[in-house]
Amino acid sequence: MKNIRFSVIRGFITTSFCLVAFISIAQPALPQRTLTVTATQGLNFGIFCKTGNSGGTVTVGYDGSRSSTGDIVLLALTPLPQPAIFEVKLCQGRNVIITFSASTSLTSSNGGSLTLDIGPTEQGGNNASFAVGNDCNFITPLRVGGTLHIPGGASPGYYSGGFDITFNQE
Repeated sequence: MKNIRFSVIRGFITTSFCLVAFISIAQPALPQRTLTVTATQGLNFGIFCKTGNSGGTVTVGYDGSRSSTGDIVLLALTPLPQPAIFEVKLCQGRNVIITFSASTSLTSSNGGSLTLDIGPTEQGGNNASFAVGNDCNFITPLRVGGTLHIPGGASPGYYSGGFDITFNQE
């Protein structure tokens, strides 16, 4: 994967009469080859409660759906669950490959820790490849979900953290 930059060659000629004539020797403008990614929304699991001692999971899909297993009860309070959203900008006719770690840890101020499994995305799992849409000014959104593992001994609190996702063009 390599970013290639093209330059337009411009020359000029000065005549003996001190008139300057510009001659442009160039090919048509080539499409931008720079991949730009902006994180516009964080992955949020919303509010939930652990009602027993066995723990469970909370899953937020890339479509914003939410489900739970085990002793986890989902509450309809704010903040509401939401997938992470990245805006990908690259000229049409190119593909983007996404790679990310399978899991990461979230921590709380009280010393607790939860495991977050990343994905899937709306384009697939780790190492998925997808084409960007339309022209060089079109933004292709990529939504990412995840599954949060809550152990039976997890402490209540606000857990936070992050994950890395890499975007490469091909």
